[in-house]
Amino acid sequence: MITIVDYGMGNLSSIQNMLNRIGQESLITDRVEELSKANKIILPGVGAFDSAVQSIHNKGIWEILNHKALTERIPILGICLGMQLFANNSEEGTEQGLGWIDAEVKKFRFNSSIKLKIPHMGWNDVSPIKPEHSLFKKALSQQRFYFVHGYHIVCQSKIDTIATAHYGYEFTCAVAKGNIMGVQFHPEKSHTFGMNLLQNFCLI
Repeated sequence: MITIVDYGMGNLSSIQNMLNRIGQESLITDRVEELSKANKIILPGVGAFDSAVQSIHNKGIWEILNHKALTERIPILGICLGMQLFANNSEEGTEQGLGWIDAEVKKFRFNSSIKLKIPHMGWNDVSPIKPEHSLFKKALSQQRFYFVHGYHIVCQSKIDTIATAHYGYEFTCAVAKGNIMGVQFHPEKSHTFGMNLLQNFCLI
C-alpha cells in the first residue's frame, strides 16, 4: 500500500490512476492516523512553495511527515513541488521547507542570449547520474519525462543528485538521500517512463 498525501495541492487522482495501472494499491489521505500507518509515501505538489508549506501545517501533518521520513525512515517519493518541499527554502517564498535535503529552490534564470520560456513545460530527456539507484533500475534505454516548473532544486552536495536534465543549463531533476527520494518531473504524466519509475519505487 502506498499512501498519497493530500494537502490540497497535487494531481492526486492522476498519481493513483498510474499506480492502479501497474497494479499497486494506494490510499489518498490527509489524516494523521492514516499517515502514521504508511509504509511508503508519495508527496505530490502543484503550485506555490509557501502555499504548500502553509497547507501542510494547517492540516497538522508536518510532524508526522518528519517522523515517517527521519525516524521511521520509510521510503518517500516527492513529485515536482513535493520534491521542492524537501529543501531548506525557496526563492519563490519565505517559508522554511522540510529540510530533508540540504538544498535551495531557485528560479530558472537565463542570460539574454537564451530565449526560453518559463515555466519549463513539456517532455525532456533525463540523464541518471546514478543509474544504479533503485528509482532507475531496469530503466529504459532512453529516459524522457514530462515537466511543468519554473523553479528547480539546487543541492549543496552533489551526492544528493541522482539525475539531471537540461533547459538552458543543466539542473538537478531527481534527488535521493537514503529513504528520501524526489523527482522534478511528473511520472504520472510520463507514460511508459513514469510507469517504470513508479514500479521501481514500489519495489524499494
